[in-house]
Amino acid sequence: MVSEAFHNNAFPQFTEKTGTKVVEGEFGDTDEFISLVKASQPGEYNVFLVSGVYDYFRFIKMGLADFVNEANIPNLDKLLPATLAAFRNESEGKLAAVPFDYGTTGIAYNRKYISDEEAQAGHKLLWDEKYKGKIGLYDGFQTRAWMSSLYTGQDPQGATDTAAMWEATRKQRDLVLKYWGSGQEFIDLMSKEEIILSDGWSGRVAYLQQNGHDIGFIDTAQAGFAWIEGLMVLKGSPMEAAEQLINFCIEPAVAIAIAEGQNYPPSLDPTKVELTEKVKKLPGFDPTGKFENYIWEKASYWFDNQDAYKKEWDRISKGA
Repeated sequence: MVSEAFHNNAFPQFTEKTGTKVVEGEFGDTDEFISLVKASQPGEYNVFLVSGVYDYFRFIKMGLADFVNEANIPNLDKLLPATLAAFRNESEGKLAAVPFDYGTTGIAYNRKYISDEEAQAGHKLLWDEKYKGKIGLYDGFQTRAWMSSLYTGQDPQGATDTAAMWEATRKQRDLVLKYWGSGQEFIDLMSKEEIILSDGWSGRVAYLQQNGHDIGFIDTAQAGFAWIEGLMVLKGSPMEAAEQLINFCIEPAVAIAIAEGQNYPPSLDPTKVELTEKVKKLPGFDPTGKFENYIWEKASYWFDNQDAYKKEWDRISKGA
C-alpha cells in the first residue's frame, strides 16, 4: 500500500521532471533492512522510509546514515516544527531524515461485537478473557512492551518492574489467536473477522473503514503511541539527487497525494498548507500540529533495552 502510494504519486513524476531514475524496492522489517544495508556497498541503497524515531536513531548510531544539506530542501519550511524537532533531537540538531508522515498505534475493534462504550477500556481490553481466540496483536517487542507496561501501571518508556511487564505479556498470549507481522496481515484478519480486537496502526484502520468495515479506533495516549516516518538518506548516497527527491516528495501536492494513498497524514504544517478533507479525517490526524496528546518514542530508551527486550519477547512469542 505504501509502495503503491509512492509509485503512483511521486517516483515516475520525479523521473519525468528531473530525468533521474528511481529504482524502487521493499523490505519486510527494519532488522531485515539493516542486514541488507550492512551487507551492501555504500551507495547501493540511498533513501528509505524509516519508521519511527527509534529506528532513525539506530541507523545513526550504527554509522549507516548521512546528513542532508537543508539549504537544498526548501520545502522543509512547510513541515511541522514538532516533527523536525523529533529527528533533530536525536542527531545533534542535524537531519539524516526528513519527516514525511505520522501515525498512531491504538486499539482497533469491530463494532459489530464491541461497543464504543466498552472500548473506552483502551489497552485493558486486550486482556479481556471474553475475547479469547478473537484477539490479534502486533508481533513487535516494542508494542508488546509498551502495552504491557500500560497494563501493569508503568511508564511505557520507563518500566521499573520489567518482570511484571513480561508476565502480563505471557498472560495475554493465551488469549491471542495471531500475532500479525504486517499491516496487510492485520487488514486481512480484521476484514475476515478472524479477529475482532487488536492493537493496530491508524492508517490500516483507515483503510478498513474506507472499505466498509465498521472498525472503531482508540488512539489516545492511554491506548498507544505516536510515531513519525521520515525519508532517510544512507551513507554513500548521491546527496544532490537524494535531496532533490526528498524535496520533491514533501512538495505539498505530492505529499498530500501520497498521504491519501497510504492513509497516513503528511508532516506538512496545516497552518501553512491547506490539507484535503480526506487527510483531515484520517485516524491519528492532529489539526493543531502541536501533538500535545501524542507520545513520541524515546529513542535512547528503546536502544538501550532493545537486546534484552527482543530476547524476552522472542521467548514469550515461542511459548516460553
